[in-house]
Amino acid sequence: MDNTLMNDGVLEALAFKLGNEEYGIKILKVQEIRGYESVTRIASAPEHVKGVVNLRGTIVPIVDMRIKFKLGEPTYNQFTVVIILNIQDRVVGMVVDSVSDVISLTADQIKPAPDMGGALNTDYLVGLGTVDERMIILVDIDRLMSSEEMGVIDTVAA
Repeated sequence: MDNTLMNDGVLEALAFKLGNEEYGIKILKVQEIRGYESVTRIASAPEHVKGVVNLRGTIVPIVDMRIKFKLGEPTYNQFTVVIILNIQDRVVGMVVDSVSDVISLTADQIKPAPDMGGALNTDYLVGLGTVDERMIILVDIDRLMSSEEMGVIDTVAA
């Protein structure tokens, strides 16, 4: 477990749904949550990059996580939201099915992500959090958004 994601031994995460699965990202990365609105398409952008929106003068790329994670054909309804993220001084929007709540996880509630033997890229997974009967897939959103296949945020030079 990467302790840089935790404050005082607790990970505060925003829980959201994609399909039937529940995911969580560090709450400190979230700038705001907005309803889904139409985007301006960008020619030759990857399929998961829906386009851009103008957010108070800032041009924000919008990424549909259902397309990125190959979770079927996305539908947009009144529950569809865009989580506006602040990652490496860049603003990015992430389309999800719905947002549920903010959860607090202690280190003993977080288990390491299973090794999928190369079948699945787990580089951006922090682990699996358990709260009561819920299983939450914890995502390192910095690592995911700066990954080469996302093409949203430039990778940081090592």
